[in-house]
Amino acid sequence: MASAPEDPVLERYFKGHKAAITSVNFSPNGKQLVTASWDTFLMLWNLKPQARAFRYVGHKDVVTSVQFSPLGNLLASASRDRTVRLWIPDKKGKSSEFRAHTAPVRSVDFSSDGQFLVTASEDKSIKVWNMFRQRFLYSLYRHTHWVRCAKFSPDGRLIVSCSEDKTIKIWDTTNKQCVNNLSDSVGFANFVDFNPNGTCIASAGSDHSVRIWDIRVNKLLQHYQVHSCGVNSISFHPSGNYLITASSDGTLKILDLLEGRLIYTLQGHMGPVFTVSFSRSGEQFTSGGADTQVLLWRTNFDELHCKDINKRNLKRLHFDSPPHLLDIYPRTPHTHERKLETVEINPKLEVIDLQISTPPVVDILSFDSTTITENSGRNLPDKGEDICGYFLNPSLMSADCSAIAVKNKTEEFSDFPSESQRSIPLAVTDALEHIMEQLNVLTQTVSILEQRLTLTEDKLKDCLENQHKLISVVQQKS
Repeated sequence: MASAPEDPVLERYFKGHKAAITSVNFSPNGKQLVTASWDTFLMLWNLKPQARAFRYVGHKDVVTSVQFSPLGNLLASASRDRTVRLWIPDKKGKSSEFRAHTAPVRSVDFSSDGQFLVTASEDKSIKVWNMFRQRFLYSLYRHTHWVRCAKFSPDGRLIVSCSEDKTIKIWDTTNKQCVNNLSDSVGFANFVDFNPNGTCIASAGSDHSVRIWDIRVNKLLQHYQVHSCGVNSISFHPSGNYLITASSDGTLKILDLLEGRLIYTLQGHMGPVFTVSFSRSGEQFTSGGADTQVLLWRTNFDELHCKDINKRNLKRLHFDSPPHLLDIYPRTPHTHERKLETVEINPKLEVIDLQISTPPVVDILSFDSTTITENSGRNLPDKGEDICGYFLNPSLMSADCSAIAVKNKTEEFSDFPSESQRSIPLAVTDALEHIMEQLNVLTQTVSILEQRLTLTEDKLKDCLENQHKLISVVQQKS
């Protein structure tokens, strides 16, 4: 079937990875694209024609997830080498390595304000990191199997996670407790995410299904069975009206959530599709899979500018906010099967002027300027060391360092955020902070011991009371 003007169109291929693509993400300004792969590399693509691509070398095993920070001045990546890395996306490729997980790390996700990072791992834990000081904060333990994915809600108050234990859990970041538990006896979710207004979550199931839940009333709203293999990734359009899915059946599906139906099936990949993501504006989306290619698509089907919708959504980012007309309807559970009126698009069957991008690739070798573990704060450089040559969160760089860095910028990196955006005074970190952290841990340990002691005392009192009752009964009988 030929594409209509309002149908999605494949714009470009990007070739450069040597193995399957595991994760894709647009920069906030929509001018760049970062990808992760089984080849252990990250690649940064400039969407300008004829621009060079940059390959970041540092991980020692498969890179499973990558994401831009909200300001675009950092990249976070997760790997099967059990580490999480923060990168400055420029030609120097400085990175900071986080070591706390004891098994492969499956996902990374920044909070919307960029202050926190959540990571999910096959060690069954979820860990939260402070980006301002670049240090570990706390772990969330309740899953009984590998955790596949963890995401912040738009307001940062909640975290949603999915695991191979066949549960989806919702966590309160304030009290660090699991506040909701959604289970599925059929299969487990490979991927999960919040919709733009934070009232619903969508899950991509290994049982070929896509589910939409309303977390305010703990209710399944929609259940789509449109793929013939497991669903690996999902992405909400910024309007919240559409959801795109990527599956091992080699297709992308676009769902109209307001009408509750499948509207597009997109061919293009040769083999399983592992990842998909809308740009922040919603005008484009990108996908990657086992064929090592990154496909860039133009959306077309929703020309509505999303700024007004996003503003309205931001006013309603509360866990217990009342239903709203922009929420997903229908509000009763029902299953959606394949429908005959859906449009199937296969770009390989159409005569189109497709631009295939195989740009020159610059390899950037990362040096580990700092390693953060679960039990350590950030180690500062020696007094004699140039602090500008040391990896720091760009948002923490001093004005002097920023000025030096700006002078060294070349024209080809004009699309990267300027250092002037990052010039917030450097936070003072010393040994006292580390001691305070250890004291906090000790205080929590003592508190737990006190609780256990109190419980033991209560049980002992009950036992003594029961013993007295028994003795009195025996005495009465005798």
